[in-house]
Amino acid sequence: MQAAIITAPKECRLAEVPLPDPAEGEVRVKLEGCGICGSNLAPWEGRPWFRYPMAPGELGHEGWGRVEAKGRGVRTVSEGDRVALLSYRAYAEYDLAREECVVKLPKALEKQPFPGEALGCAVNVFRRSEIHSGDNVAIIGIGFLGAVLAGLSVSAGARVTAISRRPFALEIAKKMGASSTLCWGDDNNREIVERVQSETGSKGCDRVIEATGLQSALDLAGELTRERGRLLIAGYHQDGMRVVNMQLWNWRGLDVINAHERDPKVYRAGMEQAIQAIADGRLQTSPLYTHSFKLEQLSDGFNAMKRREDGFLKGLAINC
Repeated sequence: MQAAIITAPKECRLAEVPLPDPAEGEVRVKLEGCGICGSNLAPWEGRPWFRYPMAPGELGHEGWGRVEAKGRGVRTVSEGDRVALLSYRAYAEYDLAREECVVKLPKALEKQPFPGEALGCAVNVFRRSEIHSGDNVAIIGIGFLGAVLAGLSVSAGARVTAISRRPFALEIAKKMGASSTLCWGDDNNREIVERVQSETGSKGCDRVIEATGLQSALDLAGELTRERGRLLIAGYHQDGMRVVNMQLWNWRGLDVINAHERDPKVYRAGMEQAIQAIADGRLQTSPLYTHSFKLEQLSDGFNAMKRREDGFLKGLAINC
């Protein structure tokens, strides 16, 4: 089979590698594609703690496709089933996954891409947000995650304020149902805080979701959250220490939730809920997949994600 191999920082090549055989309790999936995740950028760019070359297909963890073979003892899926999977080497034509890390996709989603891990992540952040009808919700950062969270929040009856540096992303947020959009710069935090205070009767937001992974977004998030409100950290903070305004957080009595999950069972549950939300029309994801790349163009996909030019929201590595 063919697989992408990251051989050094910012270097990727396509190689022929052995087709893996599924062990007991595993399935082999012929991949249709894999979402390109923002968490891939640091290992793609290079950091002292990463080792190269990486394994064939490594970093790919948002794959979907069809079960092509299964090991002994697998009972819940059959060959030919279209599935999303939790795996770690999905920048390839095939990947392996444990049976419990595979979710069937219904016929209603037959023609749609389904980067399951990313969608499951968004649903799990939403679940931990405990958003209710009538809540004022601010989402800082409208990438794929923020856009999905906007759609889920609106479907729950919340009023959503979307905050982003990119006008294109704010247009996406409007399409997902956001009531208000605010363009965020390096020096307009006070203006945004005043606007949100005005829109919420000087109370602030019931829920604020930080979805950028930036120190500046954490600073803004605390300012926007009302007393006894809930601040959700959904951004991927992996580039150093963070400083928080504990005086403010403590005075307002904020509930601060680190909304990342590591348990595959929880991810699977999130994926299943995402399937249902898309199938019954509560969540529209097709407009969010803005760019696709062939496997041999994976470097272009990483570069596009880094630049995030107008028109880019979510890239997919497509095999067919």
